[in-house]
Amino acid sequence: MTFGSPENERKLYRKNLVEKSALIWLVLIGAEIIHGILRAIVLVPLVGEFRSNQIGVFTGAAIIVAIVYLTIRWIGAAQRSEQLAVGASWLVVTVAFEVLFGRFVVGLSWERIGSDYDLLNGGLMPVGLLVLLFSPMVASKLRRVRESS
Repeated sequence: MTFGSPENERKLYRKNLVEKSALIWLVLIGAEIIHGILRAIVLVPLVGEFRSNQIGVFTGAAIIVAIVYLTIRWIGAAQRSEQLAVGASWLVVTVAFEVLFGRFVVGLSWERIGSDYDLLNGGLMPVGLLVLLFSPMVASKLRRVRESS
């Protein structure tokens, strides 16, 4: 294995992809935290917490798609498999963050955390997570359509 070999180039490419994906995940989480704070200040008093959470899934999804649209080329995930891997990694760390932050920082009960994921009772977090999972593929497709017009 020599410097500049195809194997080394693939490793460097993967390392850059992982680093850039992690950085963009931090941007996404930061944006979602700000979104959540603003939602709590503005929307919760008007419609209540549960309905605000439901609305927040859709506004949060729009924020995610917008950020990913603006950054997908920089991330460098050109292949569908890479885009899906990026989305899957974001999904896993987001669920871990949501559960750990909700439980140990905010002090939410397990029941309260689980309610956001309960589709049968109006919890729409799985919808937002699906958007997150597929956002690199969607953003990449939107970029290609825009650039071909």
